[in-house]
Amino acid sequence: MLEAKFEEASLFKRIIDGFKDCVQLVNFQCKEDGIIAQAVDDSRVLLVSLEIGIEAFQNYRCDHPVTLGIDLTSLSKILRCGNNSDTLTLIADDTPDTVLLLFEDTKKDRVAEYSLKLMDIDAAFLKIEDLAYDCTLMMPSSEFSKIVRDLSQLSDSLNIMITKETIKFVADGDIGSGSVILKPFVNMDKPEDSIKLEMDQPVDLTFGSKYLLDIVKGSALAEKVGIRLSSEAPALFQFDLKSGYLQFFLAPKFNDEE
Repeated sequence: MLEAKFEEASLFKRIIDGFKDCVQLVNFQCKEDGIIAQAVDDSRVLLVSLEIGIEAFQNYRCDHPVTLGIDLTSLSKILRCGNNSDTLTLIADDTPDTVLLLFEDTKKDRVAEYSLKLMDIDAAFLKIEDLAYDCTLMMPSSEFSKIVRDLSQLSDSLNIMITKETIKFVADGDIGSGSVILKPFVNMDKPEDSIKLEMDQPVDLTFGSKYLLDIVKGSALAEKVGIRLSSEAPALFQFDLKSGYLQFFLAPKFNDEE
């Protein structure tokens, strides 16, 4: 039996909104220590990895491991039916063909109940090894989101160049070009505004704008985004939850690609 209760439905809504435009069919693996999920987009360029630890729930119970194969488009439709401030409980038996979503508004004694049919999704769960990165950048997710959205209007590619002193984002397209240059700094009064950089060697990588536009939708989950870059591995973009994370592994573009 699975019973996973969020204190506010808005958290699960933001999690699903953070990656529902990247992938559609996802297996959620529910275990005694929380829920994990993983999926690769159709182009096999972007991998999404989610972990929701038990501390993120108001109550959590999972007697036996349960896999919930879910169409995120369908799930998103049901999530829109609940109020953000409702509690949300996910309920499934040990061999489920549906998952129950229970929205409760305790102030109004209002209970809304929806049943979502599950799918048999054939997808292997990949073990992600600890990768070595040349640069680790921590910056406000709102700042990163604005840079990606602004520069993506100029080009379908976004170049990220990092040296010891500067972080440079560049877009060069048919209508023109643009760049944003940042420098690491610490804001003692508002630490969440700080930009921190750890670098072993410089990087110069290019990514598809359409993938970055999907990734920045995770900004609603966290004030900071962690970005890890290497010329030898997919880039990692991570938004931390109270307990867990939403990660995106994105392969860079190479010179011979369009």
